[in-house]
Amino acid sequence: MSFKKIGFIGLGLIGGSIAKTLKRLYPEKKLYATSGHLSTVTEAFNDHTIENDTLLSLSEIGSCDLIFLCTPVQKNIEYLRQLQPVLKPGSIITDVGSVKSDIHEAAEQLHMNHCFIGGHPMAGSEKTGYASATGHLLENAYYILTPTPESPVDKVTELTELVRSLGAIPMVLDYKAHDHATATISHLPHIVAASLVNLVQQLDDEHETMKTIAAGGFKDITRIASSSAVMWENICLSNREQILEIMDRFNDQLASIRAEIADSDADSINGFFQSAKDYRDSITIGKSGPLKKVYELYCDLIDEAGGIATIATILASNHLSIKNIGIIHNREFEDGVLHLEMYDGESLKKAVELLRKYHYTVYER
Repeated sequence: MSFKKIGFIGLGLIGGSIAKTLKRLYPEKKLYATSGHLSTVTEAFNDHTIENDTLLSLSEIGSCDLIFLCTPVQKNIEYLRQLQPVLKPGSIITDVGSVKSDIHEAAEQLHMNHCFIGGHPMAGSEKTGYASATGHLLENAYYILTPTPESPVDKVTELTELVRSLGAIPMVLDYKAHDHATATISHLPHIVAASLVNLVQQLDDEHETMKTIAAGGFKDITRIASSSAVMWENICLSNREQILEIMDRFNDQLASIRAEIADSDADSINGFFQSAKDYRDSITIGKSGPLKKVYELYCDLIDEAGGIATIATILASNHLSIKNIGIIHNREFEDGVLHLEMYDGESLKKAVELLRKYHYTVYER
């Protein structure tokens, strides 16, 4: 692999996770980074992810074989411009922004199509910063690459294989197709989530009744509203036309279901929800892609000392491993108070049989 020296501008959740994963898998590679905060660089140096413990100049970053731009999308374009005069011949610049049109247009204007390959790892969370980064964030996540017409084929291939080695699923797309897709499945949901949160805040009473009883469904659909406001400001401005088009289509959907509810059209209302359920279920249980079938059960549990340990012991003594376990603190839409996730269907079947044998009330999904 020709990418021996790899640089990062920005070490937040995504940049930090890529760096940590690279260092975990390729400890021999030299990683360098600069950031808006010296404390971030110091933290990454202290955990042995990067080589430098001070902020680097862009000239120093420009000497790397591969450079990741990991700041908000508009800032990435600024850094692209600043790297142009200091970039080492043969080096490749990529980014991790969720909007590609602006930076591709900038690369063309700067005559940098030969050294730029757009990128978008479709992973993340509502958390931000290097402290939230992990060496496993990219596993089973789609990582979209958007080469330019002049991107060297060998470099595209090499970056694709690097992405695959990180545990992600590489996909090569035209940058305009990418922006249309992400406006629909990423950008609009964030806008909807933020809109719902703002609506509840506006409608809540002085006792904060809505805030108090906000439970599973509301929290699940609005979790992403806790994401960085600066990042989403950048995204909305960068992907403005695509987002506006998709918002108009979404408004049409809302108007349609509103009319059906107003007319008490039971069949159409049922069809609206059934169609959504069928399509959503087909995503969840698909055999390919990052969303795998989940083998889970819910179990009623008496609130007493050792209750969880007893269940864990029953399963372990029968050679059944628990993949994930958690307490359901709010029972909205859930049947049991204890949530168990198993590794496969056979383990799930045995777990259900065992727990019922010991007189636990078990609910399967």
